[in-house]
Amino acid sequence: MHTKLTHSEENYLKAIYLISEGKESLVSTNAIAAFLNTSAASTTDMMQRLHSKGLVTYQKYQGSSLSAMGRKLAIMIMRKYLLWQVFLVDKLKFGWNDIHDVAAQLQHVSSDMLIDRLEDFLGNPHCSPHGVVIPNPNGAIIAKSRCVLTDVPEGESGIVGAIKDDSASFLQYLSKRNIYLGAKITVLEKIHFDESIDVVIDNQYKTSISRKITDNILVTL
Repeated sequence: MHTKLTHSEENYLKAIYLISEGKESLVSTNAIAAFLNTSAASTTDMMQRLHSKGLVTYQKYQGSSLSAMGRKLAIMIMRKYLLWQVFLVDKLKFGWNDIHDVAAQLQHVSSDMLIDRLEDFLGNPHCSPHGVVIPNPNGAIIAKSRCVLTDVPEGESGIVGAIKDDSASFLQYLSKRNIYLGAKITVLEKIHFDESIDVVIDNQYKTSISRKITDNILVTL
């Protein structure tokens, strides 16, 4: 995988991958711009550039999707990003809400040999500190069966396996609510009025969390 990309181009490929959740769906220019905190005009320019390189399929007024090559590159960028997250938490003792920006800088390291040796050094981890499955060197993603907390029926419990939103503010919020990887969350009641959910965490902390929160927590039933 030796297509030479700028850091900015890599960031856009990763953004499309994350917004589309790895699927081949179209992502709007505004969604990409909001995700990266850039203007719609500069995002359009970048989509046209990536389209000309065969990495993105850009449709005016419709949106963009990753080509087969673009998706392969995005997965490799994600692989580096997630492995650096593990390194920062396991070896340098960063908190899980402090690693996003640093790992995003380290993801641009281009040496495949370094990344493969980093993976070996870390003991070939399966997941990031937020529970995201790390692609293997061939780009394969072997995921466990999980669902969003929103979809857990009343009276059922799930073990937190992954966090979709790894922003520092969201992780800080979860920490205040005693929600962490491995926490047991039991759904007590779903409030239809505002789509919030009353839950109990680890059989002791009762709280109410919004739909925006539950959509970003993945659990194993």
